Amino acid sequence: MSITFYAAPQSSSSPVACVLSELGVPHERVHVNLAAGDQRKPEYLALNPNGKVPLLVVNGTPMFEALAIMQWLADRYGVEKGLWPAADAPARLEALSWTTWAYVSFGYGLSRLLYATSDRLPKEMHNEAVAQASQAELQGLLGLLDARLGQRPYLLGSAFSLADLILGSVVRYGTFCGVPVDGHAHLRRWLELVTSRPSMQNPLA
Repeated sequence: MSITFYAAPQSSSSPVACVLSELGVPHERVHVNLAAGDQRKPEYLALNPNGKVPLLVVNGTPMFEALAIMQWLADRYGVEKGLWPAADAPARLEALSWTTWAYVSFGYGLSRLLYATSDRLPKEMHNEAVAQASQAELQGLLGLLDARLGQRPYLLGSAFSLADLILGSVVRYGTFCGVPVDGHAHLRRWLELVTSRPSMQNPLA
């Protein structure tokens, strides 16, 4: 199988790189220089009309959106390695639910927080009330995850899976954006375990 991975540092490419590393999937990597505008060149837009990274081209067919890419990689390569539940396993439903929750439910709250506080956006877009409401929403979501992890060491049970890596990448990014996890002991323990894995260290170095 021919796989080409288009990526850029400090972007949504990073968790995909972590999954590729964890699975040991052979692939070609192409650096996309976002500052130089590589993502807006016609040849790139022909593959990903969104003009963003990551992008995976599998046997000539392009695939975009980080979560979709990681779920496909997990399904294609993770089952045989014991890192992703089989299609008929009840845990597959949980893996899909929690990884999508990370990007949709938690991701939406994080986007609201960033729009209200980020230095990368004009100050007239900042809103302290929205920031506080977003933080409260995110803490509530982290509380749900903490309760889940209070019942088991990893998201799906006693063993690490790619669901932990995908979800852990999003939660770690949240901490970089100012979302604290100090009040969630089970989550904090789990996050330390997940982020200490070799695949999570400088994946795009």
